[in-house]
Amino acid sequence: MTDQITDAVQNNSEFDALLQFLYETHGSDFTGYKRSSLARRVQKRLDQLRLNAYDEYVDYLQVHPDEYAALFDTILINVTNFFRDPQAWERIRNDVLPQIVAMRNRDDAIRVWSAGCASGEEAYSIAMLLAEQIGAEDFRQRVKIYATDVDEEALNRARQGVYSLKDLQAVPDELRAKYFEIHGQRGVFPQDLRRCVIFGRHDLLQDAPISRIDILICRNTLMYFTAETQARVLARLHYALNDGGFLFVGRAEMLLTHANLFVPLDMKQRIFTKVNSPSFRSRLRLFAQGNNDLIGNHVGRQVRLREAAFDSDSNAMIVVDADGVLVMANEMARQTLGVSLRDIGRRLQDVEVSYRPVELRSVIEQSLHDRRVLQIAGVERATQNGGTQFLDVTVAPLADPDGEQLGALVTFKDVSASNRLQTELTRSRQELETAYEELQSTNEELETTNEELL
Repeated sequence: MTDQITDAVQNNSEFDALLQFLYETHGSDFTGYKRSSLARRVQKRLDQLRLNAYDEYVDYLQVHPDEYAALFDTILINVTNFFRDPQAWERIRNDVLPQIVAMRNRDDAIRVWSAGCASGEEAYSIAMLLAEQIGAEDFRQRVKIYATDVDEEALNRARQGVYSLKDLQAVPDELRAKYFEIHGQRGVFPQDLRRCVIFGRHDLLQDAPISRIDILICRNTLMYFTAETQARVLARLHYALNDGGFLFVGRAEMLLTHANLFVPLDMKQRIFTKVNSPSFRSRLRLFAQGNNDLIGNHVGRQVRLREAAFDSDSNAMIVVDADGVLVMANEMARQTLGVSLRDIGRRLQDVEVSYRPVELRSVIEQSLHDRRVLQIAGVERATQNGGTQFLDVTVAPLADPDGEQLGALVTFKDVSASNRLQTELTRSRQELETAYEELQSTNEELETTNEELL
C-alpha cells in the first residue's frame, strides 16, 4: 500500500503543497531530493500517526510543532557514528592530514567543514585526529571546524558534545580515554577543544558555501539528491575547498561523472582531491548554481549579488573559461538558447550553443588571441514557435588584474525589434523612392501631353 501511495505521489499536488509548507514555515527546501525516497520517508510518518492524506499532515504540523523534529529526523536519516568506516579514517589520519599540515606554515589556520554533520560524531572524529596530528595547544590556536546541518535538533545535540558509552564504543580506546570525560554512562568532549568546533544551520541547496576549506567531509548526503542537484552541490563544494583540498564522501558516492571538479585520491575509501583552477574561475562556476548567505557570510553576499546581476541581464550571456569549459550561463541563456545547468562544467564543444546559432569556438579563440572584443552582427536564429530571431553576438576576453586570460564572455543581444524596424524603414524608403519615380514619370507624361496639346 505504501509503495502504491509513493508511486502516486510523483505528481501529487498535495505532496507539493506539503513541501511548500515546510519551505515557508522552516525554510527547508526538499525539492532537490530524490522524489521517491522523500515520499517514502514522509509516508512513514503518516503511517506512524495513522493519517491518510498530506493535507491532514499539514494540519497536524500546525497543531503539533514538535512533529517537525520527528519528520526531519525521518527525512534526513541522521544515522552517523564515530570513525564510520575505520579504514577510510585511517587513510585520513595517515595520509591526508599530514599533507594538509605540510602545506601550511606553523601559524596558518586549518579549516575543516563537516557538511551534513547530524549529531556531530564525524566533526568530533576529525577534531581528535587533528589534535593528535598537531597537538592540543596548536589545535586550539589554529583549527576551525565548521559543522553544519539543516536539522536544528541534531545540531543542538551536537553542540553539547555528550554521547552515551555505547556511542563511544567506536572510538579507539586511546582516543576515548584522552578526549572524553566519563560521567556515569556518558562521555563529554572537553569544552576547550569543543570551542573550535562551530555548529550552525546550513542548507547545501540554498546557502553559500563556507570558503577556504582544507578538508570537507560530506558523507552519505549527496546520494539523497537528484543528479542535477548533486551537480549544483558539488560545484559549491569545489568552490569551498582551497587548491589542493580534500573531499571525503560516503561509500555510496562515487563522483565519477565530476572528474572536472574532483579526482580520486583513494576511490575505495571515497577520498577525492580538488581539481585546481583560478579562484575567479571557481567563483564563475558557482555563480550559475544559486546560493544564499550562511551566518552573515560576506563572500556569500557577494556571490549572490553578482549572480543576481548576471541573471537579471536582459541579454543571454555565457562565460567560457580559458580551457574551453562552459562555467556560467545566465537565466536568459538558459531560457532562450537551451543551455541547462547540466551543461555547466562541460567543454563548450560538447554543448549545442557552441555551434548554434553561430560557430563560437573560432571566434572565442581569436578574441583571446588578439585580446580584443569581436562582434558578429545580425545572426539569424529560428525560434521554437517557428519565428525568426536576430542576434548581435559579442565575444569579450576576460582577464584578471595581472593580465592572465581567464576566459571569454559571450553576449547574445536580441536585435529582432530593431532589425524589423530597419527592414520596415528600408521597405518604406524603397516604396517612397518607387512612388517618387512613378510621380516623376507621371509628371513627365503630363508635360509631354501638355506639349502635344500646344
